[in-house]
Amino acid sequence: MTRQNPSLTEPQYFILAALMDGPLHGYGIIKAAEQATDGRLRIAVGTLYGALERLERAGLVAAGREEIVDGRARRYYRLTEDGTEALGREALRMQQAAAVVIGRSRDAGVAPA
Repeated sequence: MTRQNPSLTEPQYFILAALMDGPLHGYGIIKAAEQATDGRLRIAVGTLYGALERLERAGLVAAGREEIVDGRARRYYRLTEDGTEALGREALRMQQAAAVVIGRSRDAGVAPA
């Protein structure tokens, strides 16, 4: 059953987007989100793991395999089916919201930035 979730925060959105191509560990998620936003979004480690915990509780991501690197556990996260659906809904919601502003800007003769 698909869960209805409120709008995602920007970090949550880009965390889920980072996982679209397959499982990643925390540092990989941080780098993918930073790259996707041309460096504008820099997710702090504490923010990342808090968000991953909430996303996991909501059923949007799942923790997968773990490996030990330099004596530390590295856990990989993957997008769930519900996570894929939530990400798609959020992308559509943002696209529709942007279309309203862009359309009104055009009507007012204001060029989008």
